[in-house]
Amino acid sequence: MKRFINLFSRRIGTVPGTIIDVPSNGSRPVEMGLFRYNADSVEQRQLAADDSLENLAQENQILWLDIPGVHDSVLLKKVARRFDIHPIAAENIQHTGQRPKADEYEDQLFLLLHMLTWNGEEKTVETEQVSIIAGKGYVISFQEHPGDVFDPVRRRISEGLGRVRRMGADYLSYSLADAVVDNYFLVMEDLQEEFEELEEQVLFEDGPDPSAKVHSLTRELLSLRRAVWPMREAASALMRGQIPAISEEVQIFFRDLYDHIVQIIDWIELMRDSLKGLMDSYQSRVGNSTNAIMRVLTIVATIFIPLTFIVGIYGMNFQRMPELSWPLGYPMVMALMALVALGMLFYFKKKKWL
Repeated sequence: MKRFINLFSRRIGTVPGTIIDVPSNGSRPVEMGLFRYNADSVEQRQLAADDSLENLAQENQILWLDIPGVHDSVLLKKVARRFDIHPIAAENIQHTGQRPKADEYEDQLFLLLHMLTWNGEEKTVETEQVSIIAGKGYVISFQEHPGDVFDPVRRRISEGLGRVRRMGADYLSYSLADAVVDNYFLVMEDLQEEFEELEEQVLFEDGPDPSAKVHSLTRELLSLRRAVWPMREAASALMRGQIPAISEEVQIFFRDLYDHIVQIIDWIELMRDSLKGLMDSYQSRVGNSTNAIMRVLTIVATIFIPLTFIVGIYGMNFQRMPELSWPLGYPMVMALMALVALGMLFYFKKKKWL
């Protein structure tokens, strides 16, 4: 968030589509991953930030250039010039933290997604922006940091699994988006485990107030919802043919992606309702416990009212009180008080107040 605000403040007054020069601040040099393939062959290698980008795209082959680091403004400008990326798209790539969307710039498809991962130590959902540019025969993916969810796609390309090697760049862009969405299900599983642990604590254990944990889990659900909800609109546009860069053959796959996104949204809403119900159950449980305590205290206080009255009578400082001179006066008063207490307990029991 801090990087988002700092970068946004630098854009004030600049021309739209400007790539801001960002200091490296000791960041590691970006190392790009290259895949070049067709149905019969595949080439995979790494490129340094200062390597030439000429002659990367070749006829009858699909190029996938993966760039894990948008902080290198020099490299971003270099890639934008080489592949003729629209200035607005280039600005959106650098300006992370934006809303997921799907746009078309001339003959290029631009996808902006949020890649989510679960941090088991901090119990938080971590968000990273992923930008995808798909043109004729090439796909360029941009990430904020090294490390992603694209290994299944890399394996399918390397081993010739599935249909990715037989399809075009639009299918590769779908495969990358599908990998991002599939990882949402893993995040959902982690959130589900957290919910089940919290549910066990609230319903079956006498633990501390779970309000903080419920609030934390709700906040992480909102992070997931902010990432997924706009993607439904983007997937809807892609599957309905509103973006010509997506072929009719690939639109079917985006329809399946849309179904997955709707499924995730439904799960999020269900989980939010479950959290609300869990908090209501906790408050009801606390209320019932408080009522039980107050009932016991009220019964005890009620029993002591007549006992206090009896003690008050014989505690008055008068000289002539016949009962004070009785040899059995004290045990008789104690017996009377015991009978009154037992009688009231019997009455409360009969009324089912105990």
